[in-house]
Amino acid sequence: MTLRLRDESKTVIMKNMRTEDKANSNGAFTLLIDADDTLWENNIYFERAIARFISFLNHHAYSPEQVREILNEVERENILTHGYGLHSFAHALVACFERLSVEPVTPELHARIQSFAHAIADHPVEILPNVPETLQHLASRHHLILMTKGAFPEQSGKVERSGLQAYFSAVEIVPEKDEQVYRSVAAKYGLSNDMTWMIGNSPKSDINPALAAGLNAVFVPHGDTWILEHDEIAVPDPPSRLLTVESFGMLRQHF
Repeated sequence: MTLRLRDESKTVIMKNMRTEDKANSNGAFTLLIDADDTLWENNIYFERAIARFISFLNHHAYSPEQVREILNEVERENILTHGYGLHSFAHALVACFERLSVEPVTPELHARIQSFAHAIADHPVEILPNVPETLQHLASRHHLILMTKGAFPEQSGKVERSGLQAYFSAVEIVPEKDEQVYRSVAAKYGLSNDMTWMIGNSPKSDINPALAAGLNAVFVPHGDTWILEHDEIAVPDPPSRLLTVESFGMLRQHF
């Protein structure tokens, strides 16, 4: 995966952040932290389901890559009406099959296709490396708010099963992450832009809209970020700052 900066010459990459950079009385930042593919694995299960779906479709005219492109298009359309999550994903698989298959979708085929999506729900929450100890470090120094998007029952269930909720002072589950949502969350908690950082793996949902809202952002790349979350990383307008780290554990070197 290649994630390019819109203007690399203007990118602010902070090498470190020490106490003298912190402006409030106790030196604490508010850290908004993404969940899926930042704290735990998520997209790899969808990728496996998609691979099974494409193999099951076994299209004779379209290559697997072409089928995936069509599925991506269908998913974009589904998000507008069904939002994010397993229900939307299952709907997209069925819609893609209907668009490409020469045979009608019988109830049996419908159930089989949906089973590819529903199998994802059976996966335990797989915490990414160094996450618990890093959250413990961060929570002892800063205010942590978990901020994730998607279907509320699915996301709240993953938060509970993760065992990580105790590190956070609040959990925000939103249907979408855009500039207005970040502004609303900042207003809800009375956050100061210069003392607030959004941390996550998605340029589209975590980094760019947070910077657009005037917050700071930390990009934590994940090798299997969902393709619909790919985007060029924006250049922050001062005083907003952008930090890039190679892994979640490296946050301990900066906060």
